[in-house]
Amino acid sequence: MAPLVAVVSSPRARLFACFLRLGTQQAGPLQLHTGACCTAKNHYEVLVLGGGSGGITMATRMKRKVGAENVAIVEPSERHFYQPIWTLVGAGAKQLSLSGRSTASVIPSGVEWIQDRVAELNPDKNHIRTDNGKEISYKYLIIALGIQLDYEKIKGLPEGFAYPKIGSNYSVKTVEKTWKALQDFKEGNAIFTFPNTPVKCAGAPQKIMYLSEAYFRKTGKRPKANIIFNTALGTIFGVKKYAAALQEIIQERDLTVNYKHNLIEVRADKQEAVFENLDKPGETKVIQYEMLHVTPPMSPPDVLKTSPVADSAGWVDVDKETLQHKKYPNVFGIGDCTNLPTSKTAAAVAAQSGILDRTISLILKNQKPTKKYDGYTSCPLVTGYNRVILAEFDYRGEPLETFPFDQGKERLSMYLMKADLMPFLYWNMMLRGYWGGPAFLRKLFHLGMS
Repeated sequence: MAPLVAVVSSPRARLFACFLRLGTQQAGPLQLHTGACCTAKNHYEVLVLGGGSGGITMATRMKRKVGAENVAIVEPSERHFYQPIWTLVGAGAKQLSLSGRSTASVIPSGVEWIQDRVAELNPDKNHIRTDNGKEISYKYLIIALGIQLDYEKIKGLPEGFAYPKIGSNYSVKTVEKTWKALQDFKEGNAIFTFPNTPVKCAGAPQKIMYLSEAYFRKTGKRPKANIIFNTALGTIFGVKKYAAALQEIIQERDLTVNYKHNLIEVRADKQEAVFENLDKPGETKVIQYEMLHVTPPMSPPDVLKTSPVADSAGWVDVDKETLQHKKYPNVFGIGDCTNLPTSKTAAAVAAQSGILDRTISLILKNQKPTKKYDGYTSCPLVTGYNRVILAEFDYRGEPLETFPFDQGKERLSMYLMKADLMPFLYWNMMLRGYWGGPAFLRKLFHLGMS
């Protein structure tokens, strides 16, 4: 292994630093699409369901394969958000306005935007139906409908967000309430939760805890703050290497972690949170809070739960290596709505997009898919206002690190990547179909260090 000074002064490191500087610049929007819903056809060669990260990325890639006029996206929302930055918005380190752009500005030029919601999938007849009753047929279907936030499964929510002292970084409507609750904190319990369901960005519920602790230290409130992380899980993180690093931070900063504790009710008028002990079903505990950050239960979108494309749990049932549907060969899935056994993150979507692009390219040529997705995902674990542990791992829960240094340590460089470079890559490369994850960087760094 080369000395660190040699690594940071190498051409590869200087190139990375250049990307960091680019990331701080204002990125321009994608070219406006030319289609309009009033001119939408009834049949497309490639139909994409969902205009989130996976949907936009795959529509861009498919445009190059079959032509813009043969691709359409079904998406009801007027705004598109880069959600990973909301962790920093909730901690006051970024502005919410920087996280969103109009959906029209990110849909690739010439691709049809059908501004409607998917109401029904009929893969046996190769068509879908929208809320407005429109039937659209397809030759190939890409499902990128994301994950559903189920705040209402917690008694007292979402109406409890109308009260102070409570927020959630998982919704554009509530992320700024987290920052307000953090600023208004005086003394008492600051509680952070993790639900008893799959979630997107599984590190986010504890990232805001570390940021809050850092904020309390900066403002002199730390001695009066009792910081509690109540998680329905049985461990702090699923990958041993990073879990060990986080446990050290938890001990150093005197944070309380209660495992197998699931939030079931919020009494916002009394500033009380009710938790069930999952090891002792029926046993509950009421905790008074001065600040509460809620990570909501999540599930597949309702339209998928009863669909023929779903598995028994409601997720799109795809081959974990090719992302092709297990039953319908002309149907594919990407991102949070699938049953891929990896962490649901934007980094995973980026890696999946490159694999799915290759899968569909071969199928268009009547060839068998050969490129295999290894489950790569990444979670930049923000541990302070200038530190990140960059967790990267695969299906096996084994580290799959990009850089030629120990990513299990807190680093300023990784924070800058999270805060500045990653948004730049998202808006300017991933959504334009040019970023399929860091696999090539990993090869470049590790070849250079061998």
